[in-house]
Amino acid sequence: MSENILSIDTVSFDEEKKALAIIDQTKLPGKVEILHLTRQEDIFEAIRLLRVRGAPAIGVAAAIGVYLAALDIGEKDYGGFYARFKKAKEYLDSSRPTAVNLSWALNRMERVVLAHKGENPAAIKKFLHDEALDIRDEDVRVCRAIGENGLSLVSDGDGILTHCNAGQLAAVKYGTALAPVHLGRERGMNFRVFCDETRPLLQGARLSAFEMAAAGVDTTVICDNMAGVVMKNGWVNACFVGCDRVAANGDTANKIGTSCVAILAKHYGIPFYVCAPTSTIDMSVKEGKDIVIEERGAEEVTEMWYRERMAPDAVKVFNPAFDVTDNSLITAIVTEFGVARAPYAECFRNMGDFSRFPAENALFQSGEKSTLK
Repeated sequence: MSENILSIDTVSFDEEKKALAIIDQTKLPGKVEILHLTRQEDIFEAIRLLRVRGAPAIGVAAAIGVYLAALDIGEKDYGGFYARFKKAKEYLDSSRPTAVNLSWALNRMERVVLAHKGENPAAIKKFLHDEALDIRDEDVRVCRAIGENGLSLVSDGDGILTHCNAGQLAAVKYGTALAPVHLGRERGMNFRVFCDETRPLLQGARLSAFEMAAAGVDTTVICDNMAGVVMKNGWVNACFVGCDRVAANGDTANKIGTSCVAILAKHYGIPFYVCAPTSTIDMSVKEGKDIVIEERGAEEVTEMWYRERMAPDAVKVFNPAFDVTDNSLITAIVTEFGVARAPYAECFRNMGDFSRFPAENALFQSGEKSTLK
């Protein structure tokens, strides 16, 4: 079954069923199951329970999800339609707090409604349909461009360490951190990939290793606390990770344990690259300490992967879903426009066309497109 996983889009819109179609990632790697979701409650639950996960995939799922909400709105006047659309948008936006792509995609969909203020809701629904599919198609193009830029930083035969899953299963296709590996494989290149297990939800062992094996990549799963050993042994030439939010100063929030990998890489002199679409850059957040970190249930640590509870009943559990990697530990941030290096705010200011971002993100306004490599 693993040989077919890369031929299935992680997130898509089923036109015939008028449904959000996702791979249920809670069932991987044992079973590949496609869910077709139409109800807002089911889409909210899919995002919250990580049936669909990864910043780019969450954004695409949210865009399609709020379009489906719009389809169910019966009001014929613009005011009534917009009020119900706004409520649906805010509901989906509350499903997870850290990944900025969620709110980015939903805000982009809302701007479509606002751009057609006063028009017939039936016509607005068509515009929302097109925008949701544009966001999906754009994700594929962006991830491929990230892959191209990331591929310029490594050589055939390199050892690459990754944490969590920022591959195709975290996007529509290619992914972010694993996009260079996928593109390299398309061109006959060979890498050795070390996948951190990534406690407590095992996205590295279950998902990254699954898609890397499906791509024919030399793949080794390691427990998170083994990263230092493989680095010391000289087996790792570069670290590639994704992220869920980038602050204006280049601090990044990614799956818990990422900052530990960055510290180890710094100690052993190994480049540490964060791969992020510009939609993940949040210029309204100045520093990483200002990023809201999602905390999840204790059972993910004490019970999820065990037949019997593995910790005493009386103990407390601290289970943050993400940590923040300081920009000083990051060699570069790989985006679709190029490879940004410190000082990051200046690089972001000069990188590409950010006209799609809100006006309050002043650092995104204009500037010449730059590869910044």
